[in-house]
Amino acid sequence: MSGLALPRPAHKRTARARLDEFLAEAPDLEALPQWADFAPLALGLADQSPFLWGLIKRDPERLKRILGAEPEAALDAALATLGECDSEECSEARAMTVLRKAKQESALLIALADLGGVFDQVATTWALSRAADALVAAALRTALRLAGSKLNWDGAEPDERRCGLTVLALGKHGARELNYSSDVDLVVFFDGASPVLDAGQGVKANAVRITQHIVKLLNERTGDGYVLRVDLRLRPDPGSTAVAVSLDAARHYYETLGQNWERAAFIKARPVAGDISLGVSFLEELSPFIWRKYFDYAAIADVHAMKRQIHAVKGHAEIAVAGHDVKLGRGGIREIEFFVQTQQLIFGGRRKQLRGSRTLDMLRQLEADQWITPQAADELSEAYDFLRGVEHRLQMLNDHQTQRLPADDEALKAFALFCGFGGVAGFSTALTKRLRAVERHYARLFEDAPGLDSRAGSLVFTGSADDPETLNTLREMGFRDPARAAETVRGWHFGRRAAVRSARAREVLTELIPALLNAFAKSGDADCAIAAMDQAMERMPAAVELFSLLKSHEAMRQLFADILGGAPRLAEVVAQMPNTLDAAIDQGLSAIVGDEADYVRRLAGFHVSGSSLEDFLDIARTFAVEEKFLIGLRLFAELIEPEQAGRSYSALASALIQACLERVEAIFVEEHGRPPGGRFCVLGFGKLGSREMTATSDLDLVVVYDFDPERAESDGPKPLHASVYYGRLTQRLIAALSAPTRRGKLFAVDMRLRPSGNQGPVAARLSTFRTYHAEQAEIWEHMALTRARPIAGDASLCEEVRGIIEATLFVKRDFSALAKEAREMRALIAKEKGFGGPWDLKLAPGGLLDIEFVAQVLALGHGFDARGLRVQGTAEILAAASGNVLEAEAVATLGEALALFSKVTQWLRLSLGEGSDPASAAEGVKRRLAIAAGSPDFARLERELGERRKEVRRIFEEVMGA
Repeated sequence: MSGLALPRPAHKRTARARLDEFLAEAPDLEALPQWADFAPLALGLADQSPFLWGLIKRDPERLKRILGAEPEAALDAALATLGECDSEECSEARAMTVLRKAKQESALLIALADLGGVFDQVATTWALSRAADALVAAALRTALRLAGSKLNWDGAEPDERRCGLTVLALGKHGARELNYSSDVDLVVFFDGASPVLDAGQGVKANAVRITQHIVKLLNERTGDGYVLRVDLRLRPDPGSTAVAVSLDAARHYYETLGQNWERAAFIKARPVAGDISLGVSFLEELSPFIWRKYFDYAAIADVHAMKRQIHAVKGHAEIAVAGHDVKLGRGGIREIEFFVQTQQLIFGGRRKQLRGSRTLDMLRQLEADQWITPQAADELSEAYDFLRGVEHRLQMLNDHQTQRLPADDEALKAFALFCGFGGVAGFSTALTKRLRAVERHYARLFEDAPGLDSRAGSLVFTGSADDPETLNTLREMGFRDPARAAETVRGWHFGRRAAVRSARAREVLTELIPALLNAFAKSGDADCAIAAMDQAMERMPAAVELFSLLKSHEAMRQLFADILGGAPRLAEVVAQMPNTLDAAIDQGLSAIVGDEADYVRRLAGFHVSGSSLEDFLDIARTFAVEEKFLIGLRLFAELIEPEQAGRSYSALASALIQACLERVEAIFVEEHGRPPGGRFCVLGFGKLGSREMTATSDLDLVVVYDFDPERAESDGPKPLHASVYYGRLTQRLIAALSAPTRRGKLFAVDMRLRPSGNQGPVAARLSTFRTYHAEQAEIWEHMALTRARPIAGDASLCEEVRGIIEATLFVKRDFSALAKEAREMRALIAKEKGFGGPWDLKLAPGGLLDIEFVAQVLALGHGFDARGLRVQGTAEILAAASGNVLEAEAVATLGEALALFSKVTQWLRLSLGEGSDPASAAEGVKRRLAIAAGSPDFARLERELGERRKEVRRIFEEVMGA
């Protein structure tokens, strides 16, 4: 079951009045034996669902029919009325009425069965899909009949089974998992040799006209509403093809240009109208396209790309309740579907039992085949039921295709009641539990997925066989697998990657290929470079700009090839924004890395008078991408040390925070003025605070403000109380930093280290900050505070906050008790989070977290007496502790381990990104990583990291008294 209950009214008196008014007009309803059970549901609908209540009010007799029969029988009866569409006397107008009345009755009875708990989620979606099948088929039969002599029936009665058209349902309709108020994804194919269609203007024209008529019958709004919203965009190349596509053209398209997302779409395809056998035969022909013979990890790249686009939509960046999209948001329905479909694409080629279309069925099959654990199957199935139930109730309110929860407090409270909860708190707890479970399992799936480098070009391509001379040339250039390299290049020429879809891109590529292959050969790992290029092109929407730059600049081409071979994540930045490479060449790699003051000065130039906030945010994002790329490139070229890279990433982040605050505050002041005497300060915690950020670091921020309580209201055109003022200003700052624009987002922002965490206000008043950390904060919060520093805001408040932090942290403490608490907290982290293997250098026993704990405990435990320990960086604390509060030998061991772990972490984030396992990376990446860490090879580096962790763990246990 979905975990939802009978809808409750939000306004009981209103609901009762509406129901009484309705019963006065239809008094015989109360005499029905089913009325007593239905009445509580009726109250919820009367108050909360204008759509369903409207259907009930407009036709009491329809409600009698529904209540007087079992739901399945009532659905049969509602759909049976569609038979009138087949009558010769049924005009187009009458057919449209019949279709809409059948839709209304089926929609109402399915909703009542769902809300009343008679149907579970599976039965509900099955019934919705069955109704859609019948409605689409009736519309097709009507269109065929009304086409009359324009079709060639050869004297026989119209018969959809030999009409030459087959209508496939894709998506949730195809899987019999349709939403309550969903579009239906249809694809119409026709047989080019159909004798029925071969009349008048010809086969294609007739197929297109009938398809358009189907859409009109279903889509068009009349006084009775609409039937179904039809989406035909899943057909081959919808931008350049007609609404109906010939089977021959479809076959050619999927054989030559079919993409992984289309494979995923066709997992759920089934014929629902027209010549069903024709549709079945076509899907059987398409089976080799959908189901690869070999494990197809290349599909994961496309799924990741789609997921990133979805999360780029504003509001999808984190789990929330108010305003959260239960389909596309974090932990939503789409992640469960991707979780299943990705594994189907990978393993379904060899395991036919994984080729089913229904999500819940395939979760159980994945469990049966031991690809996922019983816990994962249970949690994802239960979450799917719950989220689909919430989705249906959102759509039942107004028959809108929405999956977004209300953002308004009152509306959210009302919707929680409509879901059967007593209030927002219970609903929020139930929802976030499911969202977080889904997010956790989805993340694990992609963390464990094998890398793509060894499988580049593994898709099936058409074209001529390998040319022996070409293979010899590639071998001489240094390609270890010339056949694969040739296959990859041939795939580019055939337009098998999104980046080379356009004819212009392929033209430029043809000229570029010899020089590009030569650059790959000089990179030190030609095979890795071409594989990374192939992977980058799989994600690029277009490549003409990049190809043109590479064609024109030899130095740029060689630099790009080097990056491809050793830092795929950095190469992906170039693929998405080719101008970053151009900027790097312009500025020169030998240029000194900018410090914070330099970044602030350059960003100040973007505050152009009259430019919009949106323009500024786009410019800031472009600036950030280019500068982060330059820092990474200098690290890649070993022109700077990892420690300098950490300081530079942190300086850039600090400058961007200052610039964004300055811009949003100026706009905010125009609207609301300033609270007299008001002050505002942004604190950086974590890696930002200790100046140890990497290429992929988030921002841990806390905002503190102060004001004159005697003059608490701002002095602008729209005055606000200071607490509201600074709360909203903080939210605007967070949005400026994290909201996606056309140029992406700057950083993910984490505010959980503020007083009382997510339960507290988004900004903390100075007095609250002081009192909380003095009286309520736990030891782990004081440990986190050791890395905090003011980043932006009022200078006097920043200085005052520094004083509060120092006065809070450096007091007389019982070191044994402190160490015991820290040890217990570290054990709790290990229990709850575990660690992701030997390359999880942060959480692994003896890793970075252990070193940081030691440094922070030493600072807190001895900082009162030893002022040298009152610094932020882990390395700086250890240096101050040496020979003072910790033996020099132990400090040296920790310092060397910290330097190695930090260096490796910087390189991993630079070359592979967050959460990647270098053990499965390409050889070129492994070689560069080992060289950067000062090891002769990757295996030796692995052993050294393991040995260092053992030493660190020993010292950790000694310091903590374990």
